[in-house]
Formats: sequence, C-alpha cells, structure tokens
Amino acid sequence: MKASIVTIGDEILIGQIVDTNSAFIAKQLDKVGVSVVEMKSISDDKNDILSTLNEYLNNVDVVIVTGGLGPTKDDITKKTFCEFFDDSLIENTEVLTHVKELIEGFYKRPITQINKEQALVPSKAHVLFNKVGTAPGMWLQKENTVYISLPGVPYEMKYLIENEVIPKIVKDYKRPYILHKTILTYGVGESLLAEQIEDWENNLPNFIKLAYLPSPGRVRLRLSARGTNEGVLKNAIDNEVIKLKVLIGDVIVGYDDDEPIEVVLGRMLSEKGLTLATAESCTGGKIAQTIASVSGASSYFKGSVVSYATEVKAKVLNVSQELINKHSVVSAEVAEAMVKSVQDLLKTDIAISTTGNAGPLKGDSDAEIGTVFIGIAIKNNVFVEEFNFGQPREKVVDRAVNKALEMVYKEILKK
Repeated sequence: MKASIVTIGDEILIGQIVDTNSAFIAKQLDKVGVSVVEMKSISDDKNDILSTLNEYLNNVDVVIVTGGLGPTKDDITKKTFCEFFDDSLIENTEVLTHVKELIEGFYKRPITQINKEQALVPSKAHVLFNKVGTAPGMWLQKENTVYISLPGVPYEMKYLIENEVIPKIVKDYKRPYILHKTILTYGVGESLLAEQIEDWENNLPNFIKLAYLPSPGRVRLRLSARGTNEGVLKNAIDNEVIKLKVLIGDVIVGYDDDEPIEVVLGRMLSEKGLTLATAESCTGGKIAQTIASVSGASSYFKGSVVSYATEVKAKVLNVSQELINKHSVVSAEVAEAMVKSVQDLLKTDIAISTTGNAGPLKGDSDAEIGTVFIGIAIKNNVFVEEFNFGQPREKVVDRAVNKALEMVYKEILKK
C-alpha cells in the first residue's frame, strides 16, 4: 500500500516554518504497513493544489494533505477539493455544534460567520471529527485513490491521524507488515563501520534492508523488513542483531530511534543511583540541555556551570589563573581542573567538562580550531581526552556533546 504526503502553505516554501507534519505522518503510516513514496510541499494556490491531486490519482492508494483548512480567505483547500471532486460544500451540524461550543464555551466570545464556515465540508466527504480544533478532517475517494485533508496545526493533525485516520486505514485496508530495528552506535565513523560489517551486510536475507543514518559522533543502523508474516520478520531481524552484536558490540549503545544515548545513559544512571553534573565551555551548555531533555532527568542530573568566559572558569570553578596562563584555557590541565571543581561543587558521582576552540575564531587560546578537551570524573577517577573535530563550528559542538556522553556511557559500563 502506497501513500504520498502533501503539505500546503507558502510559509513552508519560504522557510518561515519547518514542516514537521510530514515526518510525523510518515512514521505513523509506516507503523501500520503503509509505504510513503513521496513527500511534497506546495503553495496556497488552487492550480498547484489541483495539479498535485491529479498527479497522484491512481498512482498511490492514499494522499494525505495538511494545511489550508483555516477560516481565512487564503485557506482554499476545501473549495479546491470541491472542484477536484465535482462537489459542493454543505454544513455539517455536528461540526457546527462543536465549533459553537468551543468558541462560546472555551474562548468566551460570540461565534462569528467566519467561525461557522468551518463547519462547511464537501457533501461527498466522510468527516473526520476534530475534537481539539475547529477544522474537521475530510476523507474522499476518487477512482482508486483516497484523499485525506487535515488541518496544518500540528496538535490537531496529530489528533486526527492517531484517532481517525490510522484506525480507518487499519479497518479498511489489508496491509503488509513493515518492521524496523535501529541499532545506535557511537565512536565509529560510517565508512569504518561499513567495512567492519561488510560481510554481514552482504549476507542479509533479501527481505531485510540496511540503512546507514550518520550524524556527528554517531551512526544509526536501521534494519527494515517487509512481508506478510510478522513472526518470521521479527525472528529474522532479531537473529541479524545477534550476529551484529558479535561484530561491533563494543560500539553499540542502544536500540531504536526512540532511545538516543541520552535516554540510555539516563536509565543507567537511575538504575545505578548515580548523579551527574557538567562544566561546559565550548559546548555552551548543550550537554546539559541534552541530558535535561529526558523525562525524569532531575533524579540524576544536578546541574551545570557554563563557564564560557575565562573569568568564569577562574571565579566560579576556581581554576587558577596560574594554571590557565601556563597551559592555556584550552588544555587538558584546565579540563581536569574544571571537571574536579564541578564534581565537588555540586557533590555528584560523575562530572563532565569541555573546553575547546569551536571556531571560527580562536578566542583566548592558540589551540587549533576544532580542538576539544573532554574531562570525565567518576568517583575519584579523573581523566581527560583530546580530540580534533574539524570544522564548522556546529559540527565541533555536536561531536563534542556526543563524544562526552559516549565516554560517560562506556565508563559506567565498566562499573
């Protein structure tokens, strides 16, 4: 079963907002065995919308369109759908009642004519009732293709996808099983990783595909299997993961897209009753932000000192000016002093420090741009490693963050 996703809105095409709707919809469709073959963003223009709807007719099973269902004149999706389906708008009483209750009950103001027009839908449409907003979704079919129109507001779209669209697709269509397993690796680049697992990759069953998903400091390996027997697919993927673990088990830190290293690390810290703090210079608090983004992080993450300026290292972290003058602010010695200080200041079991030159200027040090020192303190054990993450600045910071988390992860595994 094939699907295409279309987002309508000039605000997407000019870069004013980022299209997150398509990614969410694609993920939900994939879970129920629907293959997304194309994503497309188009303008708020009747001819562009009609051209796109015609393009997909009989070429895919489902087209999901988001956007253009608001109450203002520039929202033209409903009228354009009527033209495409040779239809006309009618008032849906259930939607009108809901809109009236929402406007008058929640917003405490009289309903206007423009609000009432939200209840107009094509007469041929199966209405997808939107309990969290005023714009209903619409489900229409033309020849062999179903067209689903949803509001572009993300929380409204998500509600309709989860509560209306996916249940109806599951009920109405027979679909294959599509299973994914994502293996998270850290500390090995994509090309070297590919060399290490080349023979294993070449001998994968023909119904299992491998994709490399690299990002700074990490590579995700995604196994995808498609077929009619869910049990066979699951067993096959599990067997391949076992083989892979024999080959690269030392760099595997977790599984599945929903568990990045900060989640895995957080769970380990919680299970072992360990606490963590950071002292960051070149990473500017990004390690702390990444750790704190995990629900429940307050149980193990005590805080951070973002000592971006040299004087903060000296005044807050008590790094001696003599040490800085002797070794430079970007040095193993300063990284060690920082990590010891923050561990003592916040009374934690583990601490991380970073100091480096992310660029584009060298700042208070002559160290090469891309140079980063990462300090780790676990109990009374303290060590520092030096890296050069190259350029540009964003890459240096991201790789430093990932490397620091990887280093802590590996140290905890030793305990």
